[in-house]
Amino acid sequence: MPAERLQKIIAAAGVASRRKAEELITSGRVLVNGQVVTQLGTKADPEIDHIRVDGKLLQGPERYTYVVLNKPKGYVTTVSDPEKRPTVMDLVRKVKGRVYPVGRLDWASEGLLVMTNDGALANALMKAASNVAKTYVVKVAGQPDEAKLDKLRRGVSIAEKGGRRVRTAPAKIRLIREGDNPWLEVTIIEGRNRQVRKMFEEVGHHVEKIRRVQYGPLELDVPPGDWRNLTLLEVAKLKSAASGPKISLPPSVPTPLRAPKAVNTKLSRVPKSSNPSKPPRPQRPSHAEKPSHAPRSPRPSRSEKPSHAPRSPRPSHSGKPSYAPHSPRPAHSSTSKPSRTPRTTTTKPSRAPKSRAPKHKRKRD
Repeated sequence: MPAERLQKIIAAAGVASRRKAEELITSGRVLVNGQVVTQLGTKADPEIDHIRVDGKLLQGPERYTYVVLNKPKGYVTTVSDPEKRPTVMDLVRKVKGRVYPVGRLDWASEGLLVMTNDGALANALMKAASNVAKTYVVKVAGQPDEAKLDKLRRGVSIAEKGGRRVRTAPAKIRLIREGDNPWLEVTIIEGRNRQVRKMFEEVGHHVEKIRRVQYGPLELDVPPGDWRNLTLLEVAKLKSAASGPKISLPPSVPTPLRAPKAVNTKLSRVPKSSNPSKPPRPQRPSHAEKPSHAPRSPRPSRSEKPSHAPRSPRPSHSGKPSYAPHSPRPAHSSTSKPSRTPRTTTTKPSRAPKSRAPKHKRKRD
């Protein structure tokens, strides 16, 4: 294994951050093969050299841990605070291994915060040239007009620590909720201290609330104060975002605060103008010029149709057998009608009732 800088080896072992490791070296608390090392930039091989920090032998690089935290308001993004305020380290006590925050969110800010012990990835993400996109949801006091939002999209000059002024990179800003104190979505590719707050202060609007909802390919999906481990795919995407091509954000399309009502206007047709320079269209061929096809064979007339055998004539009435003529009915005279004979009623003889023989009582013996 090639030799590496001593502070990098100490940070990879999880003893302290790289900046804290430099303080350990300069204070004479690091020994390499029994010799005290105080010069920064000293290199060593962790597989060959014996490195001790405060008398404890380093056991080699620890396993990397990647965590995403939803930082609530009222916590400081630091490992230790001299003012004894709550820090984000208090929220990740149950994480296996030592992790530290990547970047920072101030005391009043909320949202997504990446924490890891992978020093190489943390440095790549925090570099100014990394251009990793960070998206915030911001609530501002007052309603900024479109001119102010365009100014923020193009970039404004803000003051940094020490009084030096720098110009911010182009940002994407869009309105997500209207109101007297609207909510805006702001995407930047830099990570300057309190950058979003300073940007809106430059156009005369105070930021009341701010929450980071996206960091590169990661999106906020845990409740406030909670954390979760990143998947292997998310770690790969995060490393790709830190080392991929760096492209600055183009200015977003302006979004009006109150969209005007659309008016349907019909476009009038423009008459065709005769252009003399334009060659005339070729004329279509006339019917006479069209190729003639073979004439169809004429249909046979009725006289030419084949004649069928004539039907046999029906027999005449004279040929039918003669029957006896019906006798004519007698004509009824209007004066006298034949009287009907009355029906004779026959009386049936009544049956004589049956005589029952008297029952004889048996004499008892």
